[in-house]
Amino acid sequence: MKKTEQKLLLQLARTTIVAQVNGQPLPGIEKPSEALQSHSGCFVTIKQQGQLRGCIGSFVAQQPLWQTVREMAVSAATRDPRFYPMRPADLADFQLEISVLSPLQLIQSVDEIEVGSHGLYLIKGHAHGVLLPQVATEYGWDRETFLRHTCLKAGLPETAWKKDCEIYIFSAEVFGEGS
Repeated sequence: MKKTEQKLLLQLARTTIVAQVNGQPLPGIEKPSEALQSHSGCFVTIKQQGQLRGCIGSFVAQQPLWQTVREMAVSAATRDPRFYPMRPADLADFQLEISVLSPLQLIQSVDEIEVGSHGLYLIKGHAHGVLLPQVATEYGWDRETFLRHTCLKAGLPETAWKKDCEIYIFSAEVFGEGS
């Protein structure tokens, strides 16, 4: 994806969050490029003062990427159960990051996981957890630590990945404001 397209998606996410919080109509993109019309999953991450403020995404897109980014921006700002919905006062200081995802790939061995390149999506029974590729890099985790934290995110014991789990990998094109 071109830098201009990345900037356009970041601008769309920001103006969408501001419009949503202020009860205004959501913005759109006139004449989106082919890349912005592709059907790719994505996550939108909101940080305030370097700390996570919201992160919601979807692996599957039923609509063009730009619309999925807009929908995930609204969800990250208002529906992440870990945080209260953003209010007008929260709009003074927040940063955005967007992760455009590759399709999920079921792995047969954890040796296939490349820390820093792959994100993880783990399923065991009704529990599931996901961590984006950049999380392991940000925390300096090795493969096993990454797997343990994905289990914990799913609400499972940290060693649950060792037995009867489906583990999927994916890559992400990650870009943020100021990058």
